[in-house]
Amino acid sequence: MTDIEKLQGMIDESKKIVFFGGAGVSTESGIKDFRSIDGLYNEKYDYPPEVMLSRSFFNEHKQEFYKFYKDKLNCLDIEPNVTHKYLKMLEDKGKLSAIVTQNIDGLHEKAGNKNIYLLHGTIYSNHCMMCGKEYDASYVFNSKDIVPRCKCKGIIKPDVVLYEEGLDEDTVNGTINAISNADMLIIGGTSLVVYPAVSFIRYFKGKYLVIINIDSTSYDRNANLVIHDKLGNVFSKLK
Repeated sequence: MTDIEKLQGMIDESKKIVFFGGAGVSTESGIKDFRSIDGLYNEKYDYPPEVMLSRSFFNEHKQEFYKFYKDKLNCLDIEPNVTHKYLKMLEDKGKLSAIVTQNIDGLHEKAGNKNIYLLHGTIYSNHCMMCGKEYDASYVFNSKDIVPRCKCKGIIKPDVVLYEEGLDEDTVNGTINAISNADMLIIGGTSLVVYPAVSFIRYFKGKYLVIINIDSTSYDRNANLVIHDKLGNVFSKLK
């Protein structure tokens, strides 16, 4: 029996599947990840990406922050790929109970999924730090000024979780609840090194733990099935 056949059998048997995804979910839509050879961490900037995407950097260097943010994190024209569409189909069938994602690109929403836990927030939500007025992503990315400002002159901040910031409490509780009640957990496109996000996996007590990632992870030994391949190659063969 092939790995694809094993995976299909597990999915067919399961009724409460949770998908836990990272940057590898979106790379096949053309979005760069952080840690691969051609990822953002290996590009040359005046500051490392993890520094530029920190809260302290945002506070002290807003122009440099927004230059990087607008250049590298603008996903407005990016479309969902095979993985996003397959997960939408699973949700429509009543098998997928939740998606937990570390991505901020909004592609699961574009694909039509409903029950999504955005661990690191989303580029599609932004707010004025002075008056609290909300702004959409188009306003932020298309603002004439490098640093987008509210009508009250306050600075607008994306509702993404920057380094040095904590996760949203409601999102954390929802994630833990979804994973705790799942009978199958599919982990896809993540190196499982980003904390605290990866710590939620320990709440899984279900039957099948599956990891799909190009590279090995430290959790491979705990999984019922490990497939080292691109997500699109795997999900395109499932029904």
